[in-house]
Amino acid sequence: MTAVMTGLFILLTIGAYALSRVVAKRYPSPFTTPVFFSTTLIVLVLIAGGIPYTDYQPAADLIAKVLGPATVALAVPIHRHRRILLGSLAPALAGITAGVLVTIGVALVLGRLLGFDEQLQLALAVKSTTAPVALELTRIIGGSLTLAAALVIATGMVGAMFGQWLMDRLGIDHPLARGLAMGTVSHGQGTAQAVTEGELQGAIAAVAMGLAAIVTTLVVPPIAASLI
Repeated sequence: MTAVMTGLFILLTIGAYALSRVVAKRYPSPFTTPVFFSTTLIVLVLIAGGIPYTDYQPAADLIAKVLGPATVALAVPIHRHRRILLGSLAPALAGITAGVLVTIGVALVLGRLLGFDEQLQLALAVKSTTAPVALELTRIIGGSLTLAAALVIATGMVGAMFGQWLMDRLGIDHPLARGLAMGTVSHGQGTAQAVTEGELQGAIAAVAMGLAAIVTTLVVPPIAASLI
């Protein structure tokens, strides 16, 4: 019975994602982006059916395992567009570094102004980094893993929802700039959304996500030490 339920939940997840892509093409909006629309749809189905998340979790874990090879597949568009990436490496590094520092700085300043406690401030410092790096950094600096995980997910979702929409309003249309912004600020979820816009944007976002994680790893521990 468990295997059957897991299979049904996997089909539910795939169906929700497929439907979200159709809806996003027909009604483009931050609220129809796949990461938000499909997640909301699955949550509503679970609530309506009175199904606890623990019943759905085996399906989620299995899908997460499959995402490993899918992530590695991002190397293909990176290889295809390697000349563009290498030719823009210096400005890209400058932009990524500036993006990471501004993101961390704004989060910490707002945290101080709003009177957040130390644990929440430490979690805010890693919120724009891909989850594995963010959680490991949180262990190193002594922050709350639960808070860090929640903020990383929320940041990725908000970035995936509003990143492209905001850049459209600001007139930012260069593929390099759009990919860098999505990968730097909203890590994996932003990169997945960038891929839907174009292969080049997705490749740049993937590189930005990795480089942003490296920069964050270098700057967060000394910043955290000053907070403690």
